[in-house]
Amino acid sequence: MTANNLSNFPQIWGLLKKEYPDPQPALHFKTPLQLLVATILSAQSTDVQINKVTRELFRKYRSVFDYADADISELEKDIYSTGFYRNKAKHLQQSARVIIEDFDGEVPSTMEDLLKLPGVARKTANIVLARGFGVKAGIAVDTHVKRLATRLGFTVNKDPVKIERDLMELVDRNEWDDFSLTLILHGRNICFARKPACGKCVVNHLCPSSLV
Repeated sequence: MTANNLSNFPQIWGLLKKEYPDPQPALHFKTPLQLLVATILSAQSTDVQINKVTRELFRKYRSVFDYADADISELEKDIYSTGFYRNKAKHLQQSARVIIEDFDGEVPSTMEDLLKLPGVARKTANIVLARGFGVKAGIAVDTHVKRLATRLGFTVNKDPVKIERDLMELVDRNEWDDFSLTLILHGRNICFARKPACGKCVVNHLCPSSLV
């Protein structure tokens, strides 16, 4: 269990903000629908791979009706390389139909309504709300955020919902999305899952898990 390190949070967050002054989403999208699709597809895959797939996917499926009416076998083939393609195709089609039937064909813009969509949990909903609608409803906790929040001593919880709750108490609301994006970038660049590059980390002197 990582030591409680909450007293160092302000300094750690300040240093990470200087290291990543303008964190941006890696997924490519132009509309809330595209963002929803890309985020659903991103589970157990890389953003680079998802961007390759969606480049063609977004040309072929331009509206929520295209996903709702798609031949499921063809949709599976179109997203095959993202992994878990059967479940993802099913979730895309079912979500599209719920959006049409319950939300007049528009991607919903509240946490409560987004969670009604098949395949959408809080992480996906937070991403869609923050980056698609500018709504800060919570902090998106993916594998990077979960790993870093634990290593840095900001939480002892394992459940993403509980981790999110812990982080929301630490971070100012207007920085919730930037915090998630920053931890993701730091996780990809420095704080790797198997062998973190602690010697290159700007907060290693404040991190209870540092190997330096």
